[in-house]
Amino acid sequence: MAADQHVVAVDVGGTSIKAALVDRDLRAVEVLREPTRRIGGVADVGQIGELVNRLSEGHTVVGAGVAVPGIVDDDLGLVRAAVNLGWVDVALRDQVSAATGVPLLVRHDVRTGGLAEFTVGAGKGAADALFMPVGTGIAAAVQVDGRMLGAAGYAGEIGHVVVDPGGAVCGCGMRGCLETLAAAPAFARRYKERTGHAITDAAGVAGLLDTDPDAQAVWTDAVNALATALLSAVTLFGPSVIVLGGGVAEAGEALVGPVRIELLSRLKFQRRPEVVRAALGQDAGRVGAALLGWQAANVEV
Repeated sequence: MAADQHVVAVDVGGTSIKAALVDRDLRAVEVLREPTRRIGGVADVGQIGELVNRLSEGHTVVGAGVAVPGIVDDDLGLVRAAVNLGWVDVALRDQVSAATGVPLLVRHDVRTGGLAEFTVGAGKGAADALFMPVGTGIAAAVQVDGRMLGAAGYAGEIGHVVVDPGGAVCGCGMRGCLETLAAAPAFARRYKERTGHAITDAAGVAGLLDTDPDAQAVWTDAVNALATALLSAVTLFGPSVIVLGGGVAEAGEALVGPVRIELLSRLKFQRRPEVVRAALGQDAGRVGAALLGWQAANVEV
């Protein structure tokens, strides 16, 4: 393979789209970031093709990978639904490939991050692994026997496992989902409910853990909720490693340590996984999309 060959990695979000020209060593050679362009409130698919074409100018681009939020059929490259993009049944792979002439793969953003963590990150070498970013929402990428579970886009919605049946109503319409206790907005909301004092985010709650019993209670509830959901996941899928990522996991061992202890204390006959912090942080989406690009080009990295 010529040394000058590259792929384009695209990470699509509701507010911005990040795209990077990436080399064989998964290094970003050039990076573009733009606000997500909308037409009538719907994200413009054409913007993705434009970014791929701009990054391809003057370079030999052999593939592309696109990470997208929502319900994504990885095999078909079909976005069944992406609420924050306004997409329903968008044949993203076919449309972008037609606009660029570049072979590409499309995958759910969390499964893309999981691919990165399982390939070159904290879960490297584990055939059975689970990646769970804890941020504005919570989802999971699950790999069993070296194969990522997709279920036509419906796998991995661990944020909507019910951990508190009598709890708050979730944005999905169910009551007591994991996200109502452990997603990033829940920390500030629940702290204000307890104290009447506003706090910005989960990091603000984490900063009070040494001195504030209310912050400690909110944090403990989140840890217990995460352990409850992960107990089900371990029982069902048997991961040897659980990788915690996302903005809330930026608290490091303040989150990962208690979740590890609480989960392991509940296990009986199940496999006892390592519980570790994600290694790639904000780069997981780019690295995973680049890996998809090399897969689309049938090149191993």
